[in-house]
Amino acid sequence: MNLSFNQKYAAILAKDETFDEVFYTCVKTTGIFCRPSCTARKPKPENVEFFDDSKTAILKGYRPCKVCKPLEKKGETPREIQSLILELNSDPSLKLKDFHLRERGLDPARIRRWFLKNHGITFHAYQRMNKINNAFKKISNGEKVTEVAFDSGFDSLSGFSDSFKKVFGFSPSESKNAGIIDLTRIETPLGTMIACGVKDGICLLEFSDRKMLETELKDLAKRLNSTIVQGENPHFPKLRQELAEYFGGSRKEFSIPLLTPGTDFQVQVWQELQNIKFGQTRSYKAQAVALGNAEAVRAVARANGMNRIAIVIPCHRVVGSDGQLTGYAGGLWRKQRLLELESGQLRIA
Repeated sequence: MNLSFNQKYAAILAKDETFDEVFYTCVKTTGIFCRPSCTARKPKPENVEFFDDSKTAILKGYRPCKVCKPLEKKGETPREIQSLILELNSDPSLKLKDFHLRERGLDPARIRRWFLKNHGITFHAYQRMNKINNAFKKISNGEKVTEVAFDSGFDSLSGFSDSFKKVFGFSPSESKNAGIIDLTRIETPLGTMIACGVKDGICLLEFSDRKMLETELKDLAKRLNSTIVQGENPHFPKLRQELAEYFGGSRKEFSIPLLTPGTDFQVQVWQELQNIKFGQTRSYKAQAVALGNAEAVRAVARANGMNRIAIVIPCHRVVGSDGQLTGYAGGLWRKQRLLELESGQLRIA
């Protein structure tokens, strides 16, 4: 992406997150380099220089900012929290209290802040939710309510029923007829992604810092008349494998089954996106022409932006008519990295 000095300076004044990792701001007077979205006080133009990568900034003698932490991948789940989540997924009946965390050398307050920021609930609430979600799936698969309640660590059936109804809005006995959407986190070289799956396939794959993610999840649950629960799905191992192969440079096409509920027009747009080959790009105009309606450029762009399955349905391969990168829900810097990966200019795995 070729940006002028003035465009870059305007981006840092606006604290525009879409330019994070597209370039870095280096402040001559402090010797610090930052992300464009950094909330620290902005320097005067004459005291700024910009670099396209953090390596160059470091080689020029700049130090990473302690406020925006430009060397950390945005949205990435810390390794110790990944370990906690995996442990709870493998045994939802576990109950890890603060003193258990301290025994592992972890700060309970830090763990709590991370879960509040990324899930909107505390770590202890996450554990309870994970336990109830697992119980929901067991009951939906035909296991007896009483057995599930006590296997989940509840001391009484009434306590289990109250907790269950508080989360889902209906009793355990009513859950056998409810649909389930499984949700998990997947780590990638470009940050954490949230994946959702049902029996028919993957229905959502988005970067965890996407601003409209919560809205997308609510819309998906409504469209499928289902409840989203954290847990594994038969399609998740294949998705993880194919993403790893893609980022490693050995996969150019995905074979994972997909479910893409939407209007007829949206589905047509998403299907056409999958016809753009690895290593190629196409303009919104060309997309409209390919769909047989050259005047539907704006409608195509809107449908493109509504794509819920990033990377696998490659909306990142659509660019402006002048070849410039346009909006991308995962951030323009990710769009640039994905296109560089596919063109052979970059190895990121």
